[in-house]
Amino acid sequence: MPKGHEKVEKNIGLMMIMVVLVVSIGGLTEIVPLFFMHSTTEPVEGLKPYNSLQLTGRDIYVREGCYVCHSQMIRPFRAETERYGHYSVAGEFVYDRPFQWGSKRTGPDLHRVGGRYSDEWHRVHLINPRDVVPESIMPGYPWLATTPADAGVIQKKMRVLRKLGHPYSDEEIDNAPQMLADKTELDAVIAYLQNLGTTIKKRR
Repeated sequence: MPKGHEKVEKNIGLMMIMVVLVVSIGGLTEIVPLFFMHSTTEPVEGLKPYNSLQLTGRDIYVREGCYVCHSQMIRPFRAETERYGHYSVAGEFVYDRPFQWGSKRTGPDLHRVGGRYSDEWHRVHLINPRDVVPESIMPGYPWLATTPADAGVIQKKMRVLRKLGHPYSDEEIDNAPQMLADKTELDAVIAYLQNLGTTIKKRR
């Protein structure tokens, strides 16, 4: 009659239950404490949720698959901080749903790109990257310059985000469509990019 460990080894169903139990306990032990660490659950000082133009630009960034080639997570290694700037901290991503960390860098990390280049540079780069970076393999996005930014659902989106903890005021939600008036999708993406990683840069 098998006993103890031998019984578990000879019963595949029992072994599966034990494996799931052990993995669950280990996972909870690692994950649960993070919910009580202020550095991972509270925004860094000065961080504000995306305004309606930036929020729209972020959605376009995701729609066009920019995250496939660009990460937004600078690791705390000298090689990365010297190239990109201050390493990323968890409190900077509190208002990112979902976050755009990524691990694929066909192109450079974009987390500190805000303010690094002018709006006009971004405009030229997004329409035809090789006009400013001759060796670039990034595709162009010329249609963004002629496609109006959609204000149809922006207020509903901001109300939902407010329920999730984004501190939007009634005034910000009411004025959201006006911020998108006469703007193109290209304007929105540029506004999003120019905001990336600027909170810590302003504090330094």
